[in-house]
Amino acid sequence: MTQTEAHRVAIVAGTRTPFVKAGSVFKQHTALDLAVHSVKGLLEMHDVPPQKVDELVYGIVIFDPHLPNIAREMVFNTDLPSEVRAHTVSNNCITGIHAITAVYDSILNGRTEIGIAGGTESMSNPPILFGKAFSRILMDASSAKTAGQRISHFLKVRPWHFKPNAPAIAEPSTGLTMGEHTEIMAKEWKISRKEQDEIAYRSHKNASAATEDGRLKAEIYPLDGVDKDLLIRSDTTPEKLAKLRPVFDRSAAGTITAGNSSPLTDGASAVLLMSEARAKKEGREPLAYIKAFEYAAVDPGDGLLMAPCVAVPRLLARTGLSLSDMDIVDIHEAFGAQVACNLRGWEQGWKEKAIGKVDLEKLNPLGSSLATGHPFAATGGRMVTTLANELKRRNAKYGLVSICAAGAMAAAMILERN
Repeated sequence: MTQTEAHRVAIVAGTRTPFVKAGSVFKQHTALDLAVHSVKGLLEMHDVPPQKVDELVYGIVIFDPHLPNIAREMVFNTDLPSEVRAHTVSNNCITGIHAITAVYDSILNGRTEIGIAGGTESMSNPPILFGKAFSRILMDASSAKTAGQRISHFLKVRPWHFKPNAPAIAEPSTGLTMGEHTEIMAKEWKISRKEQDEIAYRSHKNASAATEDGRLKAEIYPLDGVDKDLLIRSDTTPEKLAKLRPVFDRSAAGTITAGNSSPLTDGASAVLLMSEARAKKEGREPLAYIKAFEYAAVDPGDGLLMAPCVAVPRLLARTGLSLSDMDIVDIHEAFGAQVACNLRGWEQGWKEKAIGKVDLEKLNPLGSSLATGHPFAATGGRMVTTLANELKRRNAKYGLVSICAAGAMAAAMILERN
C-alpha cells in the first residue's frame, strides 16, 4: 500500500521498555505489565494527552488465554479513556508491523487521527498447557453433577499427566524449529559460520555504541531501574563468538550458535502515529512518514525466512525506488544466517529480480535483534522507532525495514522524510 502526498501518515514518536533476557530481571512482569509500561512511557515521554488518542492496536504472539484482547485491557490499565477503540493482532515476528499498518489504514481512511500501535512479549511467562488426556479429565470433572462422579474422573489421573506442554518455537507445518530451518537455508546458500559471526559481532558493536552515546537509551522508558537493553554484549569479539558450539545441528556441519541467534526476550514497544494534518495541528514534527509497505509469503520448504526476498523487491518496484536510494537498511536479525541469506537473495535474485547489494555502512547502524533481543511482537515497533529517530538525526530521506517471520512470511516498509 502507498499513500498520496496530500494525506500522509506520520510516525511521531516511539517508546519501549528495555529488552532483557527471558527468565531474568522482568520475569515478575506479565506481557500486559510490559505493554502498559510501554504505552505509559509513550504518553509521558512525549507529552501526549491520553484523551486525544482515538485507537490502540497492539500485538502479542505468546497469548495469555485469560486475555484474548490484551489491547483492550491496556486501555483499562492506562490513562487512556475507555472510549478508545482497541484490538489485538498476531502474526509471529511481523506482528508489530501489522499493528502499525492497521493504525495506518485507519488513519488513511479517516476513522482515526491519532493512534498507538505496538507489541509485547513476556517469554518468561508463557502459558503452561497440559496434554489432551489430562485436559479432558479436568473438563469432565468440572462438568460432573455429583461429587462421586468428579472423584471417579480424578481417579484416572496418572503422574505423567502433570507434565506440561510448554510452547515450542517450531513450525506446525513442518515440525522443525526456526533454527533448524535456518541451518538448512545456510547450507543451501553456502553461508559460512564466519559470516554469521561477523553479522552478530557488528550488531553488538553498533548497538553498544548506540547505547553509550544515548541513541538507543533515548527510546527506552526505564523499568525497575533498568534503562538500557541488557542483552547487548559490548565485550564480544569474533574470537569469542567462534568458540561457541552449534545448537541446532550439532554435527561438524552446524553453524548456528547462541551467539549468532537472537535470544528469547521480554519487552514491549509502542509507536505514536498521526495523520499529517493532525500532527501539524498538534504542533508536532514527525520523525518520518510511512511511504509504503508490503507483505509476502512463500512455501516453508523453499526457505522459511526467505520471504523478505519477495517483499522488498516488490515494495521497491511499486514505489519506483531502488535499494541504493535507501539511506538506512534495517533488517531484523532472527539469525546471522538469515540476514546473510536475505542479503544474498536480494543481490542475486530469488523469486523476484535482483535488487543489488546493500552497503554495509547502511545496514543496521544501531544494531538489531541479535544484540538488542527479540520479543516477537515488540520487534516491529522497536525497528520503526529506531529507524525513524535515526532518519531524523541524519536528516536522511529514506529508510527500509525488512522483517522475516515464522510461517515463511515477511513484511517490508519504507519510511521517508520530507
